[in-house]
Order: sequence, then structure tokens, then C-alpha cells
Amino acid sequence: MYRLKPELFALNYTLDCGQVFRWEREGDWWTGVVGDQVIRLLQDNEQLVVDSKLPPEFFSRYFRLDDNLHSIYESINRDLLIDRAIHNYRGMRLIRQDPWECLISYMLATASSIPTIQKRIYLLSQFLGQELETGYFSFPDPETLANADPSTLDKCKLGFRTQNIKTAAEEVASGELDLDVLFRLEYKYARERLMRLRGIGEKVADCVLLFAFEKMEAFPVDTHIRQIIQHYHIDDSYFETCTNMSCMGDWGREYFGHYCGYAQEYLYYQKRVEGFVQLY
Repeated sequence: MYRLKPELFALNYTLDCGQVFRWEREGDWWTGVVGDQVIRLLQDNEQLVVDSKLPPEFFSRYFRLDDNLHSIYESINRDLLIDRAIHNYRGMRLIRQDPWECLISYMLATASSIPTIQKRIYLLSQFLGQELETGYFSFPDPETLANADPSTLDKCKLGFRTQNIKTAAEEVASGELDLDVLFRLEYKYARERLMRLRGIGEKVADCVLLFAFEKMEAFPVDTHIRQIIQHYHIDDSYFETCTNMSCMGDWGREYFGHYCGYAQEYLYYQKRVEGFVQLY
């Protein structure tokens, strides 16, 4: 166990904002599975208490502590709404997730609540992963998931997503989909490639690219973000001829700039926690 003192970091907001699904809170402690490690974290004032064998460098990368949040805030702070979100949830950071696990997790997230997503991921890991500690399991690798017996997948309660998940695993396992290549592709081409997978639309592709592939210009548009735009920004002249989800994503990139993905997460979390807020 050791302590870190990261600058401008809020553990609770970062792990609670809905971007990652394998962390659970009990009291002040968070417990999560990352790769083949069970990790326990606590933030005590400005210090991060770490109960893990992983080195400090891992957490610096995982929690994107290399991101200059002060600069990011300046670049995305365009109006009273995002200003309020930045002020209230200051220190929330995006997480660098494992690309494979992130891909499958967000394919499981379609038309689902966060608790349901977490349950599916837990079952998938329980039946197809390796037990790390009592009740904690690693996420199954592509080969294991690709070759999983249908009866086992049925136990994971994936519903209509089952075949899509299995097909994605087969493509990754065979090398037809090389996840490493997505890092090197420009955002729009990486997005197009992901959307060739059945079960991945614009929103899921943008989530995966933002949280796992360093595409800060991804601006996922879900129900919360659509409602925010329609409530606060629909008078923008941009929407005179553009009202669909795809156009809203383009608007987000144009309005907030390169780090629009950060803006999206702050707005999403504020809406989820507080609903529509009064600005005046």
C-alpha cells in the first residue's frame, strides 16, 4: 500500500461518472479489476491511497494524470453550462481503458442501464475469465470469447447482443480487426472501421474511441447529451438544418474543439446527477 499526490484529480467523480464499469464503491474505498489485478483505492483529501502491486506509473497512465486539465478546461469552457459542470466536478478525468475490454463493454451497453451493464460484464468474466480473488475475475480474452459455448453465453444474459459480441471476438481473435491499428488511424477512419462491426453505431464507436483509443475529438451523443443540446443549444443556428444525433456530434466537435470528449463527459455526468440545471 502506498500514497500518491496527483494534481487536480477527483477519484469519486472519475470512477462514478459512467465511463468505466468494473469499479464498485464500499464506504470510501473503491475496488476494481483492471487487467489481471484487483485494485483498491481511496482518496484522502489530495492523496490517493493505493492498495495494489501495480506501480505509480500505471495509475498515472490509467487516470490520464498526464492530461493538463487546466488547459483542457480553458479550451472547452464555452458557456455557463459547461462552466458549472467544470466547477462542480472539478478533477474528474477520462480513463485510459483497455481497448478490447472497452469495445465489448460498450457493445454490451446498448439500450441498458449502468447496473445491467455491470451485471453482464461480471457474468461474462465469471464464466469465461480467470478468478483473481474470491468474487473477482479477469475479463475474457478474444480467443476465449470467440470460442465460448452458446450455453455459457446464455448464462451471461447478453440477450440480442450475444451474436454481435461473439462475432466481434472472432474478428479480433483472427486478426481481421487489429485493435492496434485503430490508434494510428485518424478519428473518422477509426470510427468507420468500428462501425463495420454489427452492433456498433455512432454512439458506441465514439465511446470506445474516446475511452480506449486516445480520440479526444470523439463526442458520444446519447439520450442525455441529446436532451442537453435540445434544451440549452437548440437555438444555435447550426441546428436550423441539422437535428439528428450525427449532426449533434459534429456540433460538439466544432463547438468545444479538440477536447470535446472531456466536455461531453462533464455534461453527461452533470445531467445524470442533477438533471436540467438553472443557469441564472
